[in-house]
Amino acid sequence: MSLDTYYTLGRSGLRVSRLALGTMTFGDNWGWGAAEDTARTMFDRYLAAGGNFVDTADLYTDGASEELLGRFMAETGTRDRVVLSTKFSYNAQPGNPNAGGNGRKHILRAVDGSLRRLRTDYIDLYLLHTWDRLTPAEEVVRTLDDLVRAGKIRYAGLSDVPAWYAARAQTYAEAHALTPLVNLQLEYSLIERHIEHEFVPMSAELGMGITAWSPLGMGLLSGKYKASEAGGSGEGRLAKISGAPGFDRFTERNWRVVAALEEVAAAMGRPMAQVALNWVATQPGVASVIVGATKLAQLDDNLAALSFEIPLELRARLDAASALEPTFPYWFFSDVQQSRLHGGVAVGNKPAGYAPPVYVPAQAQGGFKAD
Repeated sequence: MSLDTYYTLGRSGLRVSRLALGTMTFGDNWGWGAAEDTARTMFDRYLAAGGNFVDTADLYTDGASEELLGRFMAETGTRDRVVLSTKFSYNAQPGNPNAGGNGRKHILRAVDGSLRRLRTDYIDLYLLHTWDRLTPAEEVVRTLDDLVRAGKIRYAGLSDVPAWYAARAQTYAEAHALTPLVNLQLEYSLIERHIEHEFVPMSAELGMGITAWSPLGMGLLSGKYKASEAGGSGEGRLAKISGAPGFDRFTERNWRVVAALEEVAAAMGRPMAQVALNWVATQPGVASVIVGATKLAQLDDNLAALSFEIPLELRARLDAASALEPTFPYWFFSDVQQSRLHGGVAVGNKPAGYAPPVYVPAQAQGGFKAD
């Protein structure tokens, strides 16, 4: 697999690279990240390697990420080549409740701001960034459909929402012949596998390809952190903010995963980060993996993650070390229960060719190879 091998995103005709360039680090006005010259070099390097899928959001570096991408695409004349994804949800005007969230008023406001910063008249993939716990899925889907019909966006998707919300949104779109959702952007890595319970089977059934963010577990799987009496130590941001909601990654279970990854990477003669990225990119349901960096060397290392295969026996070690604890109701769907349901007779899936084309195995793995 190489960066210039493209797969369709979900149940769509949009062809994307298996590694997407994440640009949350483009711009240093958050006190960390990549300055403009470094960001430009990484953008150029990604495209030169054959990549075409670039991910940003209006939130990232307070809009600087979008502005830099708009400038880079204009200067290089690469807008049509790039599959550009950006997101809305977060508030940019404190005190104004309608300048954030996922209501129609904010979506229409946000898309115009992104188009202006990105110096383009259309967005390839427009995503709800985070569930606001308020806006009905029907309102979001109707508004996204209007944006497609207006030509402002080409495709739509969701990021960081509950599985039931995504399923409701997609089935509503299908029932009313509205623009279907083609993408779910979710956290996924060897230390965060919970999407396997609901999101992975749902995305395969409903035609939404998954793009994985934080495939290195916020850096924990890169090898730059070590276990210590204080929980963990290292030079990255996790060591500084560990314990904050969502950043408490220095756990006993996670250190076991890191140890297994280190052993597997050593056996393969590969950096830990490459092995961790490769594992995510080759998991069922994953269409693309978002990789970000603050230094060119980091990006180069990440882009090499598709150049090898993890041997089955070593992959099994990673799977076992990172396996999820059985929880209800998933433990209940055991082989014993299935035997009782089917009268002790082996019951498999439909034979090949029986189901409609949208359900073929390649789709469930993230899409079809674009020959």
